[in-house]
Amino acid sequence: MRPLHLLAALIVMAALALAAPQGALAQIAPAASSTGGAAGSQRAEGIDYAAWEATAKRAEEAIGTGRASNAAMEQLRAELVGWRSQFLAGQGVNSARIATVREQIAALGPAPAEGATEPAEIAARRAELTTQLEELRAPAFKAEEAYRRADGLIGEIDGLIRARQASELLQLGPSPLNPAHWMQGWEKLSGSLRALANAVATDWRNDLRRAEFRNNLPVVVLFVLFGLVLLLRGRRWTVRFTSWLYERNAGHSRQVLASLMSLSQVILPFIGLMALVQAARQTGLLGLRASQMVDLIPGFGLTILIAAWLAGRVFPRYETTRPVLELDAAQRAQARFAVVGLGLLTALRQPLAEMAAFDSYGPEALAVLRFPLLVAAGLLLFRLARMMTAQGGGEEDLRPYRNSILRQLGRAVMGVSVIGPVLAAVGYSQAADFIVFPTAITMGLLGVVALLQRFVTDLYVLAMGGNEEARETLPPILLGFAVAMTAVPVAALIWGARPADLTEIWARFTEGVVIGDTRISPSNFIAFAVIFGIGYTATRLLQGALRNSVLPKTRIDAGGQNAMVVGTGYVGVVLAAVVAITAAGIDLSSLAIVAGALSVGIGFGLQNIVSNFVSGIILLIERPVTEGDWIEVGGVMGTVRNISVRSTRIETFDRTDVIVPNADLISGAVTNWTKSSTMGRIILKVGVAYGTDTRRVEQILREVGEAHPLVMVNPAPSVVFQGFGADALDFELRVVLSDINYGLSVRTELNHEIARRFAEEGIEIPFAQRDIWLRNPEALSGRAAAGPASAAPAAPDAPQAPQPPAEPKPRQAGHDIDLEEPRAEGEDPR
Repeated sequence: MRPLHLLAALIVMAALALAAPQGALAQIAPAASSTGGAAGSQRAEGIDYAAWEATAKRAEEAIGTGRASNAAMEQLRAELVGWRSQFLAGQGVNSARIATVREQIAALGPAPAEGATEPAEIAARRAELTTQLEELRAPAFKAEEAYRRADGLIGEIDGLIRARQASELLQLGPSPLNPAHWMQGWEKLSGSLRALANAVATDWRNDLRRAEFRNNLPVVVLFVLFGLVLLLRGRRWTVRFTSWLYERNAGHSRQVLASLMSLSQVILPFIGLMALVQAARQTGLLGLRASQMVDLIPGFGLTILIAAWLAGRVFPRYETTRPVLELDAAQRAQARFAVVGLGLLTALRQPLAEMAAFDSYGPEALAVLRFPLLVAAGLLLFRLARMMTAQGGGEEDLRPYRNSILRQLGRAVMGVSVIGPVLAAVGYSQAADFIVFPTAITMGLLGVVALLQRFVTDLYVLAMGGNEEARETLPPILLGFAVAMTAVPVAALIWGARPADLTEIWARFTEGVVIGDTRISPSNFIAFAVIFGIGYTATRLLQGALRNSVLPKTRIDAGGQNAMVVGTGYVGVVLAAVVAITAAGIDLSSLAIVAGALSVGIGFGLQNIVSNFVSGIILLIERPVTEGDWIEVGGVMGTVRNISVRSTRIETFDRTDVIVPNADLISGAVTNWTKSSTMGRIILKVGVAYGTDTRRVEQILREVGEAHPLVMVNPAPSVVFQGFGADALDFELRVVLSDINYGLSVRTELNHEIARRFAEEGIEIPFAQRDIWLRNPEALSGRAAAGPASAAPAAPDAPQAPQPPAEPKPRQAGHDIDLEEPRAEGEDPR
């Protein structure tokens, strides 16, 4: 009874959840006039529309002039997003009270047509409720208007910022190939480095700073030693420990452990790097410029460490780790060098940008300094792209789809690696930087995704007990797809998307869509899924309880029990869907017009499916056919194995499954051999030779039928003398079996027994005979004598001897054959 207890608890919880809002509405309903207006005014007062008006005008002025910086625009946009969230929440003000008033108006009946009247009391009440409804809806209308305004201003700011970004990318600057610009770049870079060294030297000449350094020297030395040890030896220790762990653990657990332990190749050196940064700060010799550069060291080092870790995991040095790409050892070494090099070049961009901003580099110097980074990145990308394009393509390619995508991606990367440096050489340095380095970072992101997909697959295989077949099942694929989807926002940020763009997409997603007067958001769908899942689970529990605990204790036959269980499932699923839709607050009345327009087309397109569905319900109610019945329909004979909503599965005696639409079982002729009972009759036809004692034959057949254990005594076996056949005297033995399912075996046993008894009694079972009579046998003798006669032909005038007439033959059962002389081709048959 535990399933029933759980079911009862679930039903009570659902009833309480549904009853609470209704009870609240019932309590609010009597206070229609006073409470509703007060609540609306209080909610409306929660939004400071005066402050909003000032913010909106400021935003409109900034957009109109277009002189504000991108940072100021972003700050203004953040304020507008906050206001928009308030207005979105304000649109739901008084929603429960509004629903109650609408129900009250609907209870008064439809409004009178133009020119018609209704009782004065009802008219007055309708007018009063209509006025209340308008007052209750006023705050929501005001919030919706403000929401539209804020949303429009946010869209204008986004468009302005995107236009500025596009203009910067397409701006033509100085070419780094112009020798006149080379010295400017070198002078700026050397000047920044000299200024950094001079700042540190100046701080060293300060007595207070030197005193502070001496006081902190033990701490500095400790941090330096600790940092150098972890930075220089931490990665090697981690690799050795991972190899030892891999050898000590057998099975799939070592793959999971190796993946987890490989992260320490980044963590330990990064801790050492942070210790060195802390040591530099403890010296007290860092001025403003040096502090800014030191603050960049963690990000700089972390980028290189992640690139080295990614290179080692995607292109492993040893065969113990499965590579992502199918490369030999030399190619993997080249790929590792390319990945680490790209990480170093990507890390160098940030210090260069900081120095350029601090020392006000000109566009010429910046273009000259960026160009070597772009060219080197293009060369390394080109090398990786060639390895990607060489993946698969042969007859023994085990992963053709994956390798095809890699080849296409490699060609795209190869194009970027060439176009980027060319654009930088022409003068489009911003555009070149925009496509080259995001491409390199995106390739690293794809490598991380591939490693995470492999990790979740190994984890799932480990959870399944190490069964390798689980690797090819659906759950790992779905988990891998989820991992890939989580990388989409990261890829968008890499390619220049602003965080505000992602938050805007998320806001649009959470807001949902408005259908009529109802807003459907993801929260509605989540509530629907949760409540429907509870209802579906409760239905399955109830079905299990009926099937295993309740129905077996009744006198209902197996077919009726199955019909009750299936019907309970249908009703439970429908009720779960209705309750989930209602509890989630999804108003389907707004879809009535659309549903009505589509009903005609759906009716024509799905009429067969609907017919089969209705027929399935009729089968469950009337039960002309149940599971286990032996039926014959449409020339198909077999046992019913399953009756579903749309079709019925019949297992033939050849052990093949035939799917029959339910409509055929309702509208067509169906023979059910075991509907009312398993009894059934079989007929055996027997023929005996002419001259046999027919009474004796009848007695023998009756004795044979009565002797079989499956033949019913009442009704008793009967023997019918059918008549005189062409070759035998025809008899039939008709017996009723207690179980017609054994009809074939009983027929075989009875035939064997009849043959044995007839042989003992000397009764002959005739077989058909045929006699062949020749109408003109003389044609055979004439044809045989044609040879010698042709040598000496008779004279044409010689008299012919008369032939005696042939004696007539009696007609008997057989065939008459006419033998004629063969004719030459084209001879007249006359």
